[in-house]
Amino acid sequence: MAASTALSSSITTFKSSSFQPRASSINSLPSVKFQSISSNNPLIYHSVSAPKNSTVAPLRSAAASSAPETTKTATTFHGLCYVLGDNIDTDQIIPAEYLTLVPSNPDEYKKLGSYALCGLPSSYQARFVEPGEYTSKYSIVIGGDNFGCGSSREHAPVALGAAGVLAVVAESYARIFFRNSVSTGEVYPLESEKRICEECKTGDVLTVEIGESRLINHTTGKEYKLKSIGDAGPVIEAGGIFAYARKAGMISAREA
Repeated sequence: MAASTALSSSITTFKSSSFQPRASSINSLPSVKFQSISSNNPLIYHSVSAPKNSTVAPLRSAAASSAPETTKTATTFHGLCYVLGDNIDTDQIIPAEYLTLVPSNPDEYKKLGSYALCGLPSSYQARFVEPGEYTSKYSIVIGGDNFGCGSSREHAPVALGAAGVLAVVAESYARIFFRNSVSTGEVYPLESEKRICEECKTGDVLTVEIGESRLINHTTGKEYKLKSIGDAGPVIEAGGIFAYARKAGMISAREA
């Protein structure tokens, strides 16, 4: 799916969404996520560049003073990967029994992370989130074809983000999962140009360079070209569709 198509669909429907992006609605959540990332894997880092005379701020926050469409960013993720196959559906990502958890509640958001990918079949022997933990040591998820198929639950990308996932790299996505990832600003849904899920193994050390549309597997020494995230990138970086819309002047800023 082309990123620009998904973004256009998201922007035209954002007023009807009931989910509030965590970066713009819960001030404490970004710090929770970054703390959990660094404690699990000190190699994970972000590099964000903004236009001249703008203010640089952490990922998923409204950072630059210029219009979103002119903002140039270069984001790099480095960490361990968790490899999945084809047709990973939303019930495997976050089972329906946990949909009562409310992402806007910090404690319940944290719990969502602990249940991320707990619906996978037993053939996946490595646990994505260890028992008793709220976040995963795997910051990059590698998938196959039709990732995120199934229901339209926004909890799917939210649970991955709460668990510390920064990017999913898949061969293709179900349209609604891609759109929800952009709308919530939780994870970067990146598309690979070849079937990376058959060349990477869980635990491989990867670097994802969004600005260069490139993935590097340091364990195998191979590099892969990714499809550009396009116009969806600034929306995710802003913290989701609501934060982006406020920044672009599409909707008024929320009163304090």
